Amino acid sequence: MRIANLAGRLVLLSGDGAVDVERASGGVFSADPQAVFERWDEFTAWAGQADVSGAEPYAVGDLGAPVPAPRQILAIGLNYRDHATESGFDIPQNPVVFTKFVSSLTGPTGDIALPEGNVDWEVELVAVIGRRAYRVSAEQGWDHVAGLTVGQDVSERISQFNAPPAQFNMGKSFPGFGPLGPVLVTPDELDDRDDIELGCTLNGESVQKGRTSDLIFSIPVLIERLSAVMPLLPGDIIFTGTPAGVGMGRTPARWISVGDELVTYVKGIGEMRHRFVAP
Repeated sequence: MRIANLAGRLVLLSGDGAVDVERASGGVFSADPQAVFERWDEFTAWAGQADVSGAEPYAVGDLGAPVPAPRQILAIGLNYRDHATESGFDIPQNPVVFTKFVSSLTGPTGDIALPEGNVDWEVELVAVIGRRAYRVSAEQGWDHVAGLTVGQDVSERISQFNAPPAQFNMGKSFPGFGPLGPVLVTPDELDDRDDIELGCTLNGESVQKGRTSDLIFSIPVLIERLSAVMPLLPGDIIFTGTPAGVGMGRTPARWISVGDELVTYVKGIGEMRHRFVAP
C-alpha cells in the first residue's frame, strides 16, 4: 500500500492516480494525513479492499510530507560505519539519538531557504510508527512500523558544532531541513525491507549511495532500543541514519550553495527534488 498527503488530504495511490480516503470511505476516515496512524490497523483493513478504480491523476508538486505533524521525531547519528569513519568518530556501541523539530518538516519538492553557514546533505530512510511501541523486542519491531518514506536530514554544520557538546538539534532544524516524501510505503511492498538502496545527487552528480543492510542498528533494533526508554507513538518518525558521502566528510569539505538542486531517492519508494534559494 502506498499513501500520500495530496494538498493536505490523505490519499491512497493506485498506479498513476490517487483516491481521496475521506470520500472513498464515506467519511469513516478523516482527510487528515496525520490522523490515520491512530487507526492504522482499521485503516489498513479498509484499504486492503477499498475500490481504487476511481483513482484520478495528480500533480507531484501538490504532494506534501506524508507525515506532516508527528508528536516525536527521533533521528539516529553515525548509523553507518563508513559515515562514522568519514566523520572522524568511533563506531557507536549504542544508538546516537537526537531530534529535529517539527517545524523543519517539508514536502518532497520545492525550494528550501539556505541560511548562513555550511549546509550539508544526508539522505535517510525514515520509518513511521503505526502502533504504540513501549519496551518491545527487536523481533517485534517491524510489527510496529506503518511504513517507510524518503528523508533528508539537511544539516548546518557550524551551528551543529558551535558548542561543546554538539548542538545537533539546532543545526538540523532550520525551516525546510526535514523533507519527507513523496509517499509512505508499507514494508510488504518492498522486495527486501532490510536491504534497500538509497542515495542522492547534487546538481546531477551522485554524492551518496548506500544500502540499509549496512545500518549498524537496524530498524527493529532501533525500535527496541528507543522503546526501552520512551513510548513510540502512532505517527512518530525515525530518521534512521545516513551513509558515507556527506559534504563534511570530503577533502576539501563541500557545502550546498544557492541555486543547487538536491535529488534524494530510496529505491521502491520514490524521489524528492529540492532547490536551495537565498533566504
